Amino acid sequence: MSILVLGAGELGLSVLRALSQHHLIQSHRTHLSVLLRPSSLSSPTASQARVHDELRRLNVSPIPGDIVTSTVSELSSSIKPFDVVIGCMGFGCPAGTQVKIARAVLEAGVKRYIPWQFGIDYDVVGRGSGMELFDEQLDIRDLLRGQKGGRRTGWTVISTGMFMSFLFEEAFGVVTGLHLSGSEHGDGEGEVEVQDDAEVMVHALGSWDSAVTVTAVEDIGRITAEVAMDINVEDKVVYTAGETISYARLANVVDAVTEKTLARELYTTEELGRKVKEGSMMDKYRLVFAKGKGVSWSKEESWNERRGMQVEDVRTWLERRLGEHMDSVG
Repeated sequence: MSILVLGAGELGLSVLRALSQHHLIQSHRTHLSVLLRPSSLSSPTASQARVHDELRRLNVSPIPGDIVTSTVSELSSSIKPFDVVIGCMGFGCPAGTQVKIARAVLEAGVKRYIPWQFGIDYDVVGRGSGMELFDEQLDIRDLLRGQKGGRRTGWTVISTGMFMSFLFEEAFGVVTGLHLSGSEHGDGEGEVEVQDDAEVMVHALGSWDSAVTVTAVEDIGRITAEVAMDINVEDKVVYTAGETISYARLANVVDAVTEKTLARELYTTEELGRKVKEGSMMDKYRLVFAKGKGVSWSKEESWNERRGMQVEDVRTWLERRLGEHMDSVG
């Protein structure tokens, strides 16, 4: 079997690391490759060179290809030799990119596809949320579900909820005053640093009782690797959960772990709705979570919980990040 992962950013690397440890990979019964931009292979930056070094250690073969500039036909030709394709490239891509990838996968006739849908439950959110990308994700589900006869591509959507680190992204504004050095949404793994002079604040979206499901990116990688190797998980949506946490509990966890004086503030749906009308993209995203539709589900019913897979909750994740920071400065 051969597996192609699209992209080696924070998500792609987590998936590749987990796949490389799977017994089918280590027994050489499955070959692992990653699609990377040609420019990153020919003229890598320092951070890209470090990623390439790790890929060599993981025995992952780089395949040149540009998702953004390639046509559906060109992308299909790159994908065709592989049995399984896992999409791990999404942030920063132009509108329509994910639909193009899905069309290329179907045209190539690969056996299995795990699209870049690691997030909330787009079926429940529905169309017209104000986030154009969410509508595109539904277009992809329609394509996959609408396959007729002939050679079909099996698919699995992995709904992970919010990436756990995103709760602590300053730009998102749920937890501020804890600064991610080497953000999980960039080149690094993510490290929390509490600045002595910074006010730590937790903003609730919608209400303090509203909840959000979150999963750590390392756990997403491990779960994705297991799902990719399980032929019985096909043509369905599976749900993961590191924790489903209310904003009230989140504030209590941050308070307890950081031992900082914590400020708390509520962002109501009405307030966020007004900001969205002013043209704030991030407030569009916050408003989706404030409405609470499709952004949380029971951890007890999650794929990882049903299989007894150990994953990090918010407190464990935050304690580990703080511990790593203290080790680095101590």
